[in-house]
Amino acid sequence: MKQIAIQGAIGSYHDIAAHQYFSGEDIELVCCDTFDELFHKMGHDKNLFGLIAIENTIAGSLLHNNDLLRFSNTRIIGEHKLHISHSLAVLPGTKLEDIEEIHSHPIALMQCREFFQKIPHAKLVESEDTALSAQEIKMQGIKNRAAVCSAYAAELYGLDILHQGIETNKANYTRFLVIADKQRAAQIIQESHPNKANIVFTLPHEEGSLSQVLSLLSFYKNNLTKIQSLPVQGEEWRYQFYVDLTFDDISRYHQSLTAVMPLTKELKVLGEYEACEKSGSYKDIRK
Repeated sequence: MKQIAIQGAIGSYHDIAAHQYFSGEDIELVCCDTFDELFHKMGHDKNLFGLIAIENTIAGSLLHNNDLLRFSNTRIIGEHKLHISHSLAVLPGTKLEDIEEIHSHPIALMQCREFFQKIPHAKLVESEDTALSAQEIKMQGIKNRAAVCSAYAAELYGLDILHQGIETNKANYTRFLVIADKQRAAQIIQESHPNKANIVFTLPHEEGSLSQVLSLLSFYKNNLTKIQSLPVQGEEWRYQFYVDLTFDDISRYHQSLTAVMPLTKELKVLGEYEACEKSGSYKDIRK
């Protein structure tokens, strides 16, 4: 049985993504309150896999997770894209006018602001996790509270769904990364056909340094799908660059890394894996 560390409770979007990615396999979830806790556990158990959200089409990138990846002993072995659709869930018998508080993760609340205008009397309360908000309502029997969570979490905890699809923007997708200890990841890579990679590097503070690196990566036929700059902590006006790229020829991709290495500082490959071409939804989960 594979153990998969996720952030959040059973019924969370991380739970759904993990079961979709490892579909058909016997897995056990290791639920963590924070991403820091997740990486801490993986650092002490090299057999653990992990699944972490890295970006959302509305909220953007989870920048802290980039740093956690960079300084960990893990490597990315895969990715999964999930369509995020929020539901307003309550104890059976609770009506919309009865709701005094709405609990959920702050990003989930942010994504449903337009819907909340219909119930201005309800107070929005931030919590650690969408599924945990649903679980608390069920376990504590709270009749005047609602949770913003997945329909799967509502079903799991026996809650009624008053409204489904309450997110403002329906094109709401989250990309998750699947990670493993670097030694195990190396074995997995040998048995797969990677066509995507995540790298991070810093550059000397010189004119044109970034354009030179990007030009070389492009010259070797890599397709840059994302570039994110973050300041190097404690160093004034110095940045690190996180780059996602896809490629058709892994040998040519490796040649491109060799070519840009002298132009960069502290270049690190965060993972090489097969790109996810299809997005799932909570209805795809089968336990």
